[in-house]
Amino acid sequence: MRAFIFTYIGGTMIEIKGLSKSFSTANGTLLALDNVNLTLEKGELVGIIGMSGAGKTTLLRCLSLLERPDDGEIVIDHLNLLDAKDDRMREYRQKIGVVFQGNQLLKQRNVYDNIAFPLTLKNRKKEEYDARIKHLIELVGLTGKEKSYPSQLSGGQKQRVAIARALASEPDLLLLDEPTSALDSITTRALLDLLKEIHQKTQATILIITHELSVVEKVCEKVVVIDGGQFIEEGKVSDIFNNPQHKTTRLLLGLED
Repeated sequence: MRAFIFTYIGGTMIEIKGLSKSFSTANGTLLALDNVNLTLEKGELVGIIGMSGAGKTTLLRCLSLLERPDDGEIVIDHLNLLDAKDDRMREYRQKIGVVFQGNQLLKQRNVYDNIAFPLTLKNRKKEEYDARIKHLIELVGLTGKEKSYPSQLSGGQKQRVAIARALASEPDLLLLDEPTSALDSITTRALLDLLKEIHQKTQATILIITHELSVVEKVCEKVVVIDGGQFIEEGKVSDIFNNPQHKTTRLLLGLED
């Protein structure tokens, strides 16, 4: 049975309300997120785009609760997670899969063990998860690589392992931070095809943080543009890309110098 915090009401997956996050730097206070608001519907595939330093990764870290916002709410099923007790926070974290830049694989574990790692942390026995890990290996196109170590894999293969590991706990929300940033164009296309297939088969809500417009254009249904810690435009990908209203969006699209 699913934890109650992921019981969907009205189809809404997650609401971000007035979220703000600042950091102290040598030059003073940096406001990384400035009163941002966003609603993610169940099963949406959303892209967050913006220039370097716009606040994209800070948003992802706040959603995954690796950073605690200074202000605002992250609401699921009328529950503000930032006010939730520890046991409910743990339930939330267990239903999120995160793929960070650099994939962060365990060098001393093979493909199978890297993917299974989140389940071993829950003291699950191998006979309980073996079929799922084998299914994930097949899903991400790594059949035959089960016993390979990260040093024996290409960049694209490592990213596939990271995605499979993020899916091991059957998350409702999958967060990806620049998933194609270190990949060549051919590998990028293959990985994006994989993400579309995963979305179709799992119906997970997927949020992709990226600066690559081609990624959003190829796989996302909705796009949010972030600049200076604020969401400046959001809507259907075709609408935003064909008729950008904000100068930063036009710059990202190459329509202004």
